[in-house]
Amino acid sequence: MHANQRRLNQFYAAFAKLDADAMATFYAPDARFEDEVFTLRGHEEVTGMWRMLCAATRAKGADVWKLRASGVEAGAISGKARWVADYRFSATGRLVHNVIDSVFEFDPQGLIRRQRDRFDFWAWSRQALGAPGLLMGWTPLLRRKVQAQAAANLKRYLAGGSA
Repeated sequence: MHANQRRLNQFYAAFAKLDADAMATFYAPDARFEDEVFTLRGHEEVTGMWRMLCAATRAKGADVWKLRASGVEAGAISGKARWVADYRFSATGRLVHNVIDSVFEFDPQGLIRRQRDRFDFWAWSRQALGAPGLLMGWTPLLRRKVQAQAAANLKRYLAGGSA
């Protein structure tokens, strides 16, 4: 098994424990992260997002939190994994079952330089937001609204406030 595959397994083990500090050690200083909600640049933003999400889950959803990673593969340059998260969306209290496919690029030291997560936004929004997600989750309008709210929450969190 390549060292970067072991690192990804350790990353997801830390995530399963909601240990954002441990997760932060796997990212390069110039890390980039992108998914259906966030587009982040730099270690502070990327690891700040994980800290914010882990803190929200510990505060409002630890009772239902479960993460399972599978198909973890990695070599010297790139890697991939599928992870499934069951959690309570902190903004609405609704239960979410989200299936995410991740791809990674590593720097020469084996740190994550880029991470791209993909999931079905409409399926997520139906679960997390209820009727608005069902009716509008397929539209760019709702996606932009969720992205703007998430960006504002992260900015507030990084400034020392709560999300």
